[in-house]
Amino acid sequence: MNVGDLVVRKSYGGDIAFRVEDMRSNLAVIKGTEFRLLADSPLDDLVRVPYAPLNEKSQKANIRANESFSRLKRHREEQTQRNQVDLSGDWPLVEQQPSYFEVPGKVLHLDGDLNYLKKSLSLYQQLRVPAEGHYVSESGMADALYRLLPRVRPDIVVITGHDGVLKQRPNNDLYSLNSYKNSQNFVTAIQVARQYERHYDTLTVIAGACQSHFEALLQAGANFASSPGRILIHALDPVYVAAKASFTSVRDTINMTDVLHNTISGTQGVGGIETRGSYRIGLPRLNDLTQLKVTPSVM
Repeated sequence: MNVGDLVVRKSYGGDIAFRVEDMRSNLAVIKGTEFRLLADSPLDDLVRVPYAPLNEKSQKANIRANESFSRLKRHREEQTQRNQVDLSGDWPLVEQQPSYFEVPGKVLHLDGDLNYLKKSLSLYQQLRVPAEGHYVSESGMADALYRLLPRVRPDIVVITGHDGVLKQRPNNDLYSLNSYKNSQNFVTAIQVARQYERHYDTLTVIAGACQSHFEALLQAGANFASSPGRILIHALDPVYVAAKASFTSVRDTINMTDVLHNTISGTQGVGGIETRGSYRIGLPRLNDLTQLKVTPSVM
């Protein structure tokens, strides 16, 4: 067994594929390839596999992911049509109706997994969401935000990576931060973001990973967080929520039912509070402001 190997756990029936992140004596630290889960496993419970198993759980997640992002693309097309109709009604008939320009909310995405970061940035680009991404360990996210927030000045910040409930947790307590792999790190990062901008509609904070302490993340200042049901969340759930926030008008609140039911993991995976969108339109048409170069960086 080596770092980087693709493995499954015998004790869980090989239901989820992981990459070996680290090895410590007879234990391996493993990270999910499709789900944002961090776990420890005895080496004798792991089996190397040549590729991720395409089981029912993975198939359902892939189908949900495709459906979710197809809905996002349709929403964007419908939004474009509505904007043009709305603007044409206010423009004098004697003048040529103008085309507008868009200013979607800008995303700062911090991710504890480089592969997920690359996938996330690719989707932001496909959806025309302006985004800057950084690969940062969960323990380093608070320090990274101190440096990045004043420079990037985002409308939306995503704080994600890997998490999980500890098997050996104090008093079997799910409401203690000590019972989680990285929830405390996410809480500290959220607090930094709220020190920078305390207004929930000026900076939308999306935080958490698999099985994260949902209540603690909300209490720290997140608008949206995982995981109310302490379940596994899909790697791209934070991207879906961020894209919805980016393209919801500043005049409207983000449709909570739409967002939470259409994430890949559903309402048990992501929850949140009422929040205004970050999207604006302007006149007359200027050069496209939405295409920003997004390049993952390593910190």
